[in-house]
Amino acid sequence: VTTFKMPEDFGSVLDKQVIGPTTENLIKSDFPVQSFKPKVQIAFQGLPGQCPRKIEVERRRQLYVTFDIAQLLASKGIDSNQLMPRHHDPNNMPTIEERKDPVFPIYLPLKIFDNDEYDCRTPEEWISLGLEPGSHDRKPVPGKALLPTDDVLGHEDPKSQKLIYKWIDVGVLDYDKETELYLVHKTDKNGLVRDEEGRPILNGGITPQG
Repeated sequence: VTTFKMPEDFGSVLDKQVIGPTTENLIKSDFPVQSFKPKVQIAFQGLPGQCPRKIEVERRRQLYVTFDIAQLLASKGIDSNQLMPRHHDPNNMPTIEERKDPVFPIYLPLKIFDNDEYDCRTPEEWISLGLEPGSHDRKPVPGKALLPTDDVLGHEDPKSQKLIYKWIDVGVLDYDKETELYLVHKTDKNGLVRDEEGRPILNGGITPQG
């Protein structure tokens, strides 16, 4: 019987077989699915004719994905690289002719202008988005942070004139209530949040050793 004889290159036969697009999510991510869902103030059970909660959540998610904070600031004439205070050099102060704005350098930190009264979530709620149902490990939460492109010089001297600050994709690992600061980790080229050994960073980077 030769009907059931398999070809030697069976793998290539499967590769050539095209069934159609799959509904499986082929994108690998270290972020939970619920961390991308926006917060909506809609009842879970609505009246007939009203927009269902799931549809409204998906609409807002697709809308928010189209937003880019760097482009939004640039459209208002704001240079993100100029948002971070730097060391002043009195010998190289620009004149009014060289710059349209005043010659006084930026010296106020962004924290002074931070207002969380209209935030849709508290910091604890943002961090809790990393918890998946049935799992004890807390994954990172996706976000963007204004960070220097040079990590070494950025840690040594964050106010150096040589640094270039850009909005970078990060994974939010933890939050400190006392300092009101977030602990973030830059994503790699594949959008993953991994340590030096290539392992996912869980529970804010805390290991069993501390």
